[in-house]
Amino acid sequence: MSQAAPRSTVAGDEPGDDPAPLAPLIGLDPGADAVYRSLLDAPASTAAGLAAGGPGGAADVAAVLDDLVARGLAVVERPRHDDAGPDGGRTAASPRYRAASPAVALGPVLDAQRAALREVENAVAALTDRHRAAQSRTGGGPVEVMVGARVIRHRLIALQHEARQQIRTIMPSRSPTTVISLEDNFEEAEREAMRRGVRIRTVMDRGWLDDPRHRDALTGFVEAGQQLSVADGLSIKLVIADDDVAVLPLDPAHHEADEPVSLVVHRSGLLTALITLFEQSFEGGWLLGTGGAAPDAGARPGSPRPTVPDAVDRQILTLLRVGMTDAAIARYVGMGHRTVQRRLHDLMTSVGAATRFQLGWHAAVAGWLDDDPS
Repeated sequence: MSQAAPRSTVAGDEPGDDPAPLAPLIGLDPGADAVYRSLLDAPASTAAGLAAGGPGGAADVAAVLDDLVARGLAVVERPRHDDAGPDGGRTAASPRYRAASPAVALGPVLDAQRAALREVENAVAALTDRHRAAQSRTGGGPVEVMVGARVIRHRLIALQHEARQQIRTIMPSRSPTTVISLEDNFEEAEREAMRRGVRIRTVMDRGWLDDPRHRDALTGFVEAGQQLSVADGLSIKLVIADDDVAVLPLDPAHHEADEPVSLVVHRSGLLTALITLFEQSFEGGWLLGTGGAAPDAGARPGSPRPTVPDAVDRQILTLLRVGMTDAAIARYVGMGHRTVQRRLHDLMTSVGAATRFQLGWHAAVAGWLDDDPS
């Protein structure tokens, strides 16, 4: 059946002004595409009105309009009464049609196509990863090179899913390459790994504790069973799965690639060196604890546990939390200004805190704060 292709006559409409045809998007043929565009410009039109001046008849246009209604691209308005015919009698009035909003009608189609495209992109990234891994095994080389955020992200998640015993991570405060956030990585890989009994240890630069946005996340990680050690001066980012493979991002300042670049290091002397670097960094840091494990909070791995603060120190910390100055705290607890500052300094030293914010965060997760300052 031939279908009409009427042309809009709205003022200012010129041939070629319309956007791309809808046929590739939702499968409309050119005739139906033209009817829909005409209906956009002329709401409440009848089939006969849209067919006027076109190559097709009203019946053809009516069939196209019914198809548009079925697709959700148009709505039909049934007449409330009959029109008067030429002989004065009543004749059935023609239904009128209105175009549905393109954003509403085509939005789900666009969402579905975007989802399908993401699946294809993920498949391409996975196949690329497999290809590079196979090339590395064939060549016998201990190091692979990965290029592109999507490829690196996929490999990071995959190696954590494949870990059987432990995952070790070094997180500098300023990472040269960020392809997945702390929170996303926990949801995508670490939570599932811990369910399987995989031990997760992380060395984090002290700078992470200076950002309040990460406070709740880090506390949640510790409560979930991770071991977080805080250290100073971390310069590289590193993820190691078991003793088998590591991912080491390259600093973009030292290479000319437009996309992130990471190395995948297999069993070799280089991997042994990276494992040793992690262990030294972890042992040299301060182990974070939670309110349920206060005696371990702030302890350096392998070192004696810090002294739990006495009632006076806890009161000082609580008053500090509510915003009181050192001088006001000194008057409140009845001791000298310098004595309060010395006690706070000693507390910071005992937990390895470089700032009062870090001390307050540590005191909160360790359960040192009193609910009532009085």
